[in-house]
Amino acid sequence: MNLISIRQRVARGAVRRLPMGLYSTLVGKAARTALPRPLRKPLYAAFARAVGADAGEAELALGEYASFGDFFARRLREGARAVDASPGVIVAPCDGAVAAAGAVEHGALIEAKGRTYSVGELIADPSRGDEFDGGSYVTVYLSPANYHRVHAPIAGRVVGYDYVPGAQWPVNPRIAEALDEPNLLAINERAVIWLETRAGAVAVVMVGAAAVGNLWLTHLGTDTRAFRAGGEARRIELRDPVELDAGDELGAFLLGSTVVVLVPAHGPRIALDAGAVVRQGERIGGVA
Repeated sequence: MNLISIRQRVARGAVRRLPMGLYSTLVGKAARTALPRPLRKPLYAAFARAVGADAGEAELALGEYASFGDFFARRLREGARAVDASPGVIVAPCDGAVAAAGAVEHGALIEAKGRTYSVGELIADPSRGDEFDGGSYVTVYLSPANYHRVHAPIAGRVVGYDYVPGAQWPVNPRIAEALDEPNLLAINERAVIWLETRAGAVAVVMVGAAAVGNLWLTHLGTDTRAFRAGGEARRIELRDPVELDAGDELGAFLLGSTVVVLVPAHGPRIALDAGAVVRQGERIGGVA
């Protein structure tokens, strides 16, 4: 065994021993704690400088965000993002870096280094995994520097949600590589947002991670803390589906995490390369 392999094993063991659930709980409580108004602007500005976030895009003045959690999940000022409304286009659901993108083959997504994982496992519904065969997908990683809200990649109707309890392992690419868990996105806590579109069902999967214990779901008007407390998967079907245009808000993360978009074979083809940087609302593919 060479020195690099030994280091990888040590790093993997260290990550796996971390009490991620406790860590996420403590970070979540701290993020929701209201800060004295005089401290807000300097603290948020210092954080933005440290991670490279653009605080000037925020919808509100920095002093108006009562807690770090509010600042992390901030909306953007009007006009900060432009949504490509061209016919047949699919747009980025969020800001971030493309971890993987490509075709769905035999019910599987192909991630970095040839790893694959099951669509059915990701959406926690094996009976629906085949719906995306021949379609395309993209996995976008959001860092702490990014805008943390998630938007519809295509026009349609929100018809339901699946909440899936799970682990809270880090999804930062470097830490995830050390963890060496091939099904990381399919074992972490996540919420699957189901859109009904002209092309068929589109799934937008918000994947939680370390310190991202709360996924805000805009059209339910709640986060996932109550679901997690129950400890069981939940399916929520909307009696009155919500009509959306591409670019309309779906939810938000407390901190950076990952979004996976699944598009069926008859939908627009996602055309991106791993490593590409995307901004919410820009074109990422279209009808072939």
